[in-house]
Amino acid sequence: MPLTEDDRWMRRALRLAGNSYATPNPMVGCVLVREGVVVGEGWTQPVGLAHAERVALDQAGEWAHGAVAYVTLEPCAHHGRTPPCADALIAAGVSRVVAAVVDSDPRVGGKGIERLRNAGITVTVGVQESAARLVNETFFHFNATGTPFTTLKTAMTLDGKIATRTRQSRWITGAAARRHVHLLRAKSGAVMVGIGTLLADDAQLTARLPDILLPRQPLRIIVDSRLRTPLDSQAVRIATAYPAEMPLLIATTDTADSDRANALQCEGVEIVRLPGTADGRVDLKALFALLASRQIISVLVEGGGELNAGLLAAGLAQKALFFVAPKIVGGVSAPTPVEGAGVETMAGAWQLERLTTRRFGNDIALEGYFLPQNKTV
Repeated sequence: MPLTEDDRWMRRALRLAGNSYATPNPMVGCVLVREGVVVGEGWTQPVGLAHAERVALDQAGEWAHGAVAYVTLEPCAHHGRTPPCADALIAAGVSRVVAAVVDSDPRVGGKGIERLRNAGITVTVGVQESAARLVNETFFHFNATGTPFTTLKTAMTLDGKIATRTRQSRWITGAAARRHVHLLRAKSGAVMVGIGTLLADDAQLTARLPDILLPRQPLRIIVDSRLRTPLDSQAVRIATAYPAEMPLLIATTDTADSDRANALQCEGVEIVRLPGTADGRVDLKALFALLASRQIISVLVEGGGELNAGLLAAGLAQKALFFVAPKIVGGVSAPTPVEGAGVETMAGAWQLERLTTRRFGNDIALEGYFLPQNKTV
C-alpha cells in the first residue's frame, strides 16, 4: 500500500523522536507543516525541559497558525514540569493535529485529543501507530505493567563466550557496536551489572561518546549481595566526583556488612538493603519494585551470566540484545551469557519472538522479545 502524505510526515516525526533522551518521559517528535512546507520541528528534551510540540512551535513562530501538527504521541493535557502541549497547539492556531498513538499515561489517555477537538481542531489518530509504539516500547510497557522494561544486553564470541577463561573481555565487539551501546545507556533509565562483572571489568557504567555531549546519564546499579564493590573502583570514584550527575546505587542484602556500607556511602554511593533469597542473593523482584517506585521505566542490563539467569528465572526480562563477534576463544570454563542451573529440557527454554538482525561493522546484533514461558512461538 502506498504511503499517504500523513504517513510520510509522521515518519519524519518518528525519526526526530529517536533523537530524544527524555526518560521517564516518552520520546516524542513533532513536525509542523503549512502548505506542504515544514515550518517547525523538534523532539522532546530531557526531563523538565520543552516537549516536542513546544520546540516545534517556538521554531515556527507565527507560521504555526493554520499548520498541520504531526506528533508521534497524543499531546499532553496535564500540568507536569511543563504546561500542557494541547493548550500550546490550540493557542498557536494549528488547523489539524495528526497523532500516531493515544498516550497510555492515565493523566492523558485521550484527554489531549478531546481538548483539541473541543477547540475546533481536526484530530486524526493512528497514523504509523505500530512504529510509534515501538519507539516508546519502554513507556507503554511501564504504564501497562507498572514495572521497568528490561533489556538483557551482552556481547559474545561466535562460540558463545562473554570473556576468556581468564575473564578478559576487552574488547569482544568493535567500535560501532560499542558506540551503539553507549547511546542505549543514555536513553535508559538505569544500567545494571552484577558484582562479578564489575570486578572483572572495573566498568564505569556511564554513557560516553567523544564526539557527542550526551544530555543525561542513567542511574548506575550494581547488584552486590556482600558489598564487595571496591572503594577505588571507577564506578565509585565517578559517584564521589559527580554524585548528582552520575549516581551509583548498590543493591545489597539486609545482612551485608554495615561498616562496608558506611564506607561506600561516605564516597557518595547509595546503598539499598533488600531481602535476600535462600541462597543469599539480592531479591531481584524487590529491586525492580523499588526501581518502579522511582519511575525508572527501563533498565539496560549488562551483567554476566549469573545476573542474566536470575532475571530470566524471575520473569523480569522483556528483551534480549546479543552482539555476536566473529571470534572464537574456546575454553570449557570461559563464561557464557546465561549461567545458573539452566533449564532441564529444550521445551523449557526461554524463547524469543520478533527476532531482528543488524550489522555493526563485523559484528551482528540479534534482538528479540521474550515470550512468557508458558507460550510457544
